Amino acid sequence: MKKVGIGTRVLNCIVDILLVTILAYIGYKISTFYAFYYRRYFIPFYYFFFGMWFVYYFLFEAISRRTPGKWLTMTKVVDRKGGRPSVGQIAIRSLVRLTLIDAFFLPFLDNTLHDYFSKTDVVEI
Repeated sequence: MKKVGIGTRVLNCIVDILLVTILAYIGYKISTFYAFYYRRYFIPFYYFFFGMWFVYYFLFEAISRRTPGKWLTMTKVVDRKGGRPSVGQIAIRSLVRLTLIDAFFLPFLDNTLHDYFSKTDVVEI
């Protein structure tokens, strides 16, 4: 198991955040249409963005251990022993990502905050 470097993780993040933004924007536009047309409560975009961010990472990593960004770079999420992470570990990873200070801990912990708390790693396939 070879842990991936910062460059690979940045590429994963760029691809995944781009897809999350597109999906959240589509959901936001559909919601805005219904809010206007049916005179319902308007939901701000950031609710869609952060909600989609959690659901996107949780579902992809819980089902296949890989997001589209990880498919592109041929990497996957593993627990510290190299096995499949539990659903609880994936939930922790997805929740900690929402803190937005996650990647700033990379120089101090030699890992991202979501990997540190969930006891997981991202490795090459």
